[in-house]
Amino acid sequence: MSASNKWRTMPPHHHQQPLCTRTHQIGALLLVTTTFFFTRLLSPCTLSTSVVHVSHPQLQWGQSQLSLKIYVYEPEEINGLNKLLHGRDGKVTEEACLKGQWGTQVKIHKFLLQSKQRTRKKEEADLFFVPSYVKCVRMMGGLNDKEINNTYVQVISQMPYFRLSGGRNHIFVFPSGAGAHLFKSWATYINRSIILTPEGDRTDKRDTSAFNTWKDIIIPGNVDDGMTKTGATGATVVQPLPLSKRKYLANYLGRAQGKAGRLKLIELAKQFPEKLECPDLKFSGPDKLARKEYFEHLRNSKFCLAPRGESSWTLRFYESFFVECVPVIISDQTELPFQNVIDYSQISIKWPSSRIGPELLQYLESIPDEEIEKIIARGREVRCWWVYASDSEPCSAMRGIMWELQRKVLLIVIICSNKSSERDYLLYLEKYHLILYEVLNLLNRNSSRCQGIAGFKDIVEEPIAEFEDYVTSPG
Repeated sequence: MSASNKWRTMPPHHHQQPLCTRTHQIGALLLVTTTFFFTRLLSPCTLSTSVVHVSHPQLQWGQSQLSLKIYVYEPEEINGLNKLLHGRDGKVTEEACLKGQWGTQVKIHKFLLQSKQRTRKKEEADLFFVPSYVKCVRMMGGLNDKEINNTYVQVISQMPYFRLSGGRNHIFVFPSGAGAHLFKSWATYINRSIILTPEGDRTDKRDTSAFNTWKDIIIPGNVDDGMTKTGATGATVVQPLPLSKRKYLANYLGRAQGKAGRLKLIELAKQFPEKLECPDLKFSGPDKLARKEYFEHLRNSKFCLAPRGESSWTLRFYESFFVECVPVIISDQTELPFQNVIDYSQISIKWPSSRIGPELLQYLESIPDEEIEKIIARGREVRCWWVYASDSEPCSAMRGIMWELQRKVLLIVIICSNKSSERDYLLYLEKYHLILYEVLNLLNRNSSRCQGIAGFKDIVEEPIAEFEDYVTSPG
């Protein structure tokens, strides 16, 4: 490890699991490769044996141009779709739904309507976007759970292109920790569709996750526009403070919600009130914390702690970048957006949720300010990927989502190709490279769980099975 990265080393602990070595990775790839080719031997596809020159799929952003064609359904063309946008009485407005975590449903819809990748011809579309503000509609009483479920079923039944692909080329957005569970029958109707969600792990209230690594996409949370866009004064609502003027080492701004990790942080703040700010914030009622006050609290520490809540992701992680506070992820199973191109180890810190205590503060105190400044500077360079702006912008959440969707389209084309030809052989090999690429991402995300080859076997077996099921299922 280089000297510049020494501070990242966590203090030794007898429960700490060994990190994944290069040997482990090679062994894992051999395991995956063997599994893949063994299962493919049983494939009914007949492939050409001609020798062809194979180019790797364009998996890194910037290596090719966006060539997607996305059809966006209009509310008027499908009976019931307007209910998913505005409720049974049509009273839920777009403006009301732009606020809070569920604002991504509105923003993604709005920017797709304006996108150059949009097509108005269904027959030339690669993907179909189903607009819905259902999280907001539910929160505002526009539809109850039963109505949401029945309306989704009604809407899907009117989509012939959905039936043709088994739903694989249709996109749905679910902007909260509940993910696709907002649609109770998701597993029956949209289990092959592409789901955009900030949540890649199951919530504490669910037995299973609606997220599938092979087909779904993790999206950034919806950070307040006042912090991501400069106003008439050329500044955001709250400006970052110099490190020397910050009062606290770290902060946690959120409710306990009865969650063990959050309760531990609250107790830790009582032990070390001069180091860890953890105020009893009010998010409703007459003493509700105002938007500006919240960000003023957030900017007053060097580190912003982001523990798990009802689900593994937290909006606080994204917000911290805009007050230039180093995020500390205390959520073991969290997945983050665009992990194939963003090295989160360079812009954040991850701490085991089982080790919340004084040693966390000791570790953060050991990091010198010059290193903190470097982390902040790197975060400043990539935070534009959390900003919901047009996909024509060189760096935006929509741009990242479009690249991820283009990668998924390649997978759909490979899966749905039925012709026996030289081109199929090329696609077959590209599928092999795509699988290994996805597995490498999976291994990187789960490195803390690695315990030799056996550990890797546990990590990859379920996703490989998911992929095989996804490939071979009807539709």
